[in-house]
Amino acid sequence: MLDQHHTDLILKLHSAVTRIQVQRPGFNYTFAHICILNNDKTCIVDDIVHVLEELKAARSSNRTNFAITYPITHLKDGREVYNGHQLGGVTVHSKDRVKSAEAIQLTYYLQAINSLNDMVAEKWESIFCDTVELFQKSNRKVKMYPFTSSSLKEDFQKTSRVSERYLITSLVLVVTLAILCCSMQDCVRSKPWLGLLGLLTVTLATLTAAGIINLTGGKYNSTFLGIPFVMLGHGLYGTFEMLSSWRKTREDQHVKERTAAVFADSMLSFSLTTAMYLVTFGIGASPFTNIEAARIFCCNSCIAIFFNYLYVLSFYGSSLVFTGYIENNYQHSIFCRKVPKPEVLQEKPAWYRFLLTARFSEDTDDSEETNTYESHLLVWFLKRYYCDWITNTYVKPFVVLFYLVYISFALMGYLQVSEGSDLSNIVATATRTIEYTTAQQKYFSNYSPVIGFYIYESIEYWNTSVQEDVLEYTKGFVRISWFESYLNYLRKLNISTGLPKKNFTDMLRNSFLKTPQFAHFSEDIIFSKKYNNEVDVVASRMFLVAKTMETKREELYDLLETLRKLSLTSKVKFIVFNPSFVYMDRYASSVGAPLQNSCISALFLLFFSAFLVADSLINVWLTLTVASVEFGVIGFMTLWKVELDCISVLCLIYGINYTIDNCAPLLSTFVLGKEFTRTKWVKNALEVHGVAILQSYLCYIVGLIPLAAVPSNLTRTLFRCLFLIALVTFFHCFAILPVILTFLPPSKKKRKEKKNPENREEIECVEMVDMDSTRVVDQITTV
Repeated sequence: MLDQHHTDLILKLHSAVTRIQVQRPGFNYTFAHICILNNDKTCIVDDIVHVLEELKAARSSNRTNFAITYPITHLKDGREVYNGHQLGGVTVHSKDRVKSAEAIQLTYYLQAINSLNDMVAEKWESIFCDTVELFQKSNRKVKMYPFTSSSLKEDFQKTSRVSERYLITSLVLVVTLAILCCSMQDCVRSKPWLGLLGLLTVTLATLTAAGIINLTGGKYNSTFLGIPFVMLGHGLYGTFEMLSSWRKTREDQHVKERTAAVFADSMLSFSLTTAMYLVTFGIGASPFTNIEAARIFCCNSCIAIFFNYLYVLSFYGSSLVFTGYIENNYQHSIFCRKVPKPEVLQEKPAWYRFLLTARFSEDTDDSEETNTYESHLLVWFLKRYYCDWITNTYVKPFVVLFYLVYISFALMGYLQVSEGSDLSNIVATATRTIEYTTAQQKYFSNYSPVIGFYIYESIEYWNTSVQEDVLEYTKGFVRISWFESYLNYLRKLNISTGLPKKNFTDMLRNSFLKTPQFAHFSEDIIFSKKYNNEVDVVASRMFLVAKTMETKREELYDLLETLRKLSLTSKVKFIVFNPSFVYMDRYASSVGAPLQNSCISALFLLFFSAFLVADSLINVWLTLTVASVEFGVIGFMTLWKVELDCISVLCLIYGINYTIDNCAPLLSTFVLGKEFTRTKWVKNALEVHGVAILQSYLCYIVGLIPLAAVPSNLTRTLFRCLFLIALVTFFHCFAILPVILTFLPPSKKKRKEKKNPENREEIECVEMVDMDSTRVVDQITTV
């Protein structure tokens, strides 16, 4: 990048950028009108531009004595300038002389002092990107990556736009599968409309929450893409569980009685899991969470889950009653037309008989089993095949072996867990942000970006002890900085003058304006005000640059934590800032705070459920299952190259609730079962709840699959985490728990009930006495 051709190209690009015009009514703004000014009222530009200009001038005059050193070089006017963050991929000769450089970074600083200036600057940034892209088209051999203050925001919201087509595909697939899962060949007992209405219930709750957030001034962000899938997993399972309970009711009952039985059977567990969701996401929406995006996500999820519960009770419950009356009247489940008797159907065409196939209750003998819903494909599959297969003695060892393999791989991944601090994890892939940060990490990882060090109080700069305090807090983590030179310069002035405060500050101010070493930074460092005709230093700013290695992200994170602790313990009030700290700070709290919230919510849930469950063993098994699922998801997530960031941690919190949603009914049915054997109750639990779990799982997976194709790392992380949560939970529900519960407590041995005075047996005997006084008991009645 330092040969003659590329030097001319870079300076030509720089000239094109500075000539950009923003047209406003009555005036055309250029870079000179909105840039940050230097002491001589000229725009501040990167020192690398001056270096390239001197390099070009030296070549024009055939001078060979001009050499660029790295990371500090000297200009012709004697100034020392830092180029560590402006030259990338540097190869040096001896004495730090630059041999070649693979990349150059130019930064343009704009003012934002009022609304008009801010609006012009925003427009200038947009034209700047267009100018660079146009320049790229005419110079294709050089790669250029523009990045502005609004690029991250635009690219973050771009995830929503690129996801629209895939989300529509997901919705179509879920609707189709939800209808198919609730359908069966019997046209009266088939419930396709209930599958569609269940999905509509979830959609209405999600839209209600979005509307409330918008009306209350909430902000939309791309993390909201996960809310429909949170609702899909919870809402659809609740509706499918109600439908499964409906299949267990007797057809000769009145609709009101059947509906009451459904609510009594399914709404208790659904209410408990809804309360757990509200508690978990409620803690996430509280002030304990210091990430705004996560807090808004949890708040929206809470509102959606709450309204989903109300809609299931009212909207879906009334839909179930309506379809119940249709079923009682032997009307078609789709067309609502009365289904004719079999003898009438015999006279109709074959296609007509196929569409109106139904089983009438009077066609069944009393000796036959009257459960007409067993012809449902999933019910038939579970009851006739899967339940017997999974509890088979020869299958159990292979399931246990498979679980050990699962734990082994999960442990291997768990030991490699790393926190995510990569900016590319939150934006769409083909964006300026990704291209720019990738190039920056590749070429500029030797030195960190320039860090602003701001002292925002009026301190006695002339006091030697103050200077020592400030210097003490910056030693150890700064390798190259203007800061030490700055303090040394203060010491020299103080020692050489011995002047009082007023004369010292005047000399300090004038010296900074005259000294070449600080000519570029004079107004950045010293801010002064007049008070009783006395000049006082009220604030100052220095610039620090840290030495970094290949693991730049981790070192920057450690540097941020070090500086934050120093700012809290230092006697001198100061703050530090660099744009990259925004992303470092985001990940500094993205893992700790959600994990802390999840631990609090988990403890609360255990305490809360301890008073509600009928047996403490349910709590024990539920805790073990959740721990096993979360451990496996974290391990396999790491093996799938997903780091712990804000999105993945939110998914893990949701995974706790998803596991409880699916596993709690199974465990409750098994633990509370009396008499019979463990195997019998495992089969019974799968027959009762397995269909609902299987239906919701299929719809959930089909809805997730299109997310894998979205060109965004955020949605890709979302897909991988949610897919693993669903897969591992399904594996536990249909394989691990059914096998382990067959040989672990609770025991199902028949217990003899002790007689007590309140429950004693009264015997009434009628005695007959014959002629020889022999007593014979004729009748015994137990009361």
